[in-house]
Amino acid sequence: MIIRCDNCSVSLQLDDAKVPKGNFTVRCPRCQNLLRVTAGSGKSAAVEQMKQNAPAPAVDAGKQAEFAQKESEFEINHALRSLLGALQKETASIDLSDEEEIKPRRILLCLDPAKKDYVAGILTKASYKVYAAETPAQANERLREGRTEIVLFSSDFAAEFGGAGILQQKVNSLASAERRRLFLACIDDNATTMNAHEAFLKNLNLIINSSDLDQTPMILNRALRDFNEIYRHYNKALGLAAV
Repeated sequence: MIIRCDNCSVSLQLDDAKVPKGNFTVRCPRCQNLLRVTAGSGKSAAVEQMKQNAPAPAVDAGKQAEFAQKESEFEINHALRSLLGALQKETASIDLSDEEEIKPRRILLCLDPAKKDYVAGILTKASYKVYAAETPAQANERLREGRTEIVLFSSDFAAEFGGAGILQQKVNSLASAERRRLFLACIDDNATTMNAHEAFLKNLNLIINSSDLDQTPMILNRALRDFNEIYRHYNKALGLAAV
């Protein structure tokens, strides 16, 4: 049996004679990630794993066309601003204010079921494209696409798989250039919302206390504005759009 680690993508060869029936777990020798494996179903284990590890699905698929239109308009406007900036001369009067329209954003939710539906609902109403993961593998596959730059998770996400720990492990292993393009936020019952020092110590970009969940869109937008201001010159030098 061959299985693939959903965290580091290494392939593992297991002796079929020693594989137990039903569900079992294997620890990846490279990254120490725990993998849940389903055996004895009569189907290829690799196929079964691929089905389970599909990218986290989108919430409220009915708004996909609306989001796609907003995203397309934003990308066109961003391209025009970049072009005008390249053509602008010292004496030109073109107004290229740094204040751009709010970017249509994609966000990946890695939350326990008690919080997931509520947070997904208010973020969808705030024009976010929301993906909701049930396992670390789904989260990893969605992030692998490279188009989701915001992750909001809680410490009790997929606890049976060690979900929060795997997410933190993945973020901690990112190269600095990749880490600058990922905004990581955590919902915490005991922490203070927008506590920058505590977030820094935990390698997070934002902490939201559970009591402030109803204000999540406002908190995210403010924190993202500060985040983009920090990396404004970095993004401009590389021709990157703000997160």
